[in-house]
Amino acid sequence: MTDTAAPLEGRVTLQSLAAELGLSTATVSLALRASPVVAESTRLRVQETARARGYVANRAAAALRTARTNIIGVGLHDIVNPAFAELLEAIESALSAAGKTVLLGVGREDVARQARALNTLAEYRPDAVIVCPVAWSTAEDLACLAATGTAVVQVTREIEDAPFDFAGSDDLRGMSMAVEHLIALGHRRIAMMGGFEGVSTGRKRLAGYRAGLAQAGLPFLPELVISAPGHREEGRIAIDRLLALDEPPTAAVCFNDLTAFGAVMGLQAAGLTAGRDFSLVGFDEIAETALWHPGLTTIDARIADYGHEAAKLALARILHPRRAVERVVLEPRLVVRASTGAPASVKRRPL
Repeated sequence: MTDTAAPLEGRVTLQSLAAELGLSTATVSLALRASPVVAESTRLRVQETARARGYVANRAAAALRTARTNIIGVGLHDIVNPAFAELLEAIESALSAAGKTVLLGVGREDVARQARALNTLAEYRPDAVIVCPVAWSTAEDLACLAATGTAVVQVTREIEDAPFDFAGSDDLRGMSMAVEHLIALGHRRIAMMGGFEGVSTGRKRLAGYRAGLAQAGLPFLPELVISAPGHREEGRIAIDRLLALDEPPTAAVCFNDLTAFGAVMGLQAAGLTAGRDFSLVGFDEIAETALWHPGLTTIDARIADYGHEAAKLALARILHPRRAVERVVLEPRLVVRASTGAPASVKRRPL
């Protein structure tokens, strides 16, 4: 008696599975992809037999038949910052639900490294690439990818003159909201820490800071703006510089939550407490913000939401390559916690 669970000789193919089950190859293919057009009993029978036989889909052959690989490349400039880990999770979750596989490339804020990462992704013939451009990227840096017929979607950051879909947060409005919150608490000397001109988020958040001040009739003071990458160590350095001014500010908006975390540590080292002696507002609303003591007031950029939107834009662009370029810009939200309060007298810290 033959053991029905024994593997077939040689490589198990879609055709051999179909022959064994007495079904068409189209039905077996749909069942393996969990298509709702196949009856559940048939779908389960096909999937159980495929598992028992050790069937592995031939993606290369499928790509030749459909002109698609079901691979989506994701190019990020950073995966250390929890904000981008959360973004990647949202993108991968949405694409996985659509039957897509994600390949990741990391640019690490280096245009040359980004080019190598995107070229490597392109070798796998992805149907689309979702990219958060590194600092100082230009439209030409993404044009070579688009020239291969790959759909390109920008996420979080954008190259403004590049003709590609984009999903992200309204950075200008978000930073303006942060400034408005501090002004409503009574602050008038407000600094900005972090961010720089090389990225769209830096430019827009600085513009939002200036807009918030202008709306309240407050002057823009260059000495209260400290540009830097958005890392914890830069936040700590920045708060030290601000406290050393002859007239320190009483509050600051931060380019991102990591900058704010560094500033909280700098305040603690100076014997000060965020929210009581100096107010801080972050930007992003990563999961860690609610766990700090004091909890961090921040701008919720809705990372998961626009990650899902970026995935939707990629899927739509694959299906309709000639559709009009679309920008999805989500309204951010202010999340108030204990790191902001009424102004207190801030003592100058010696250099």
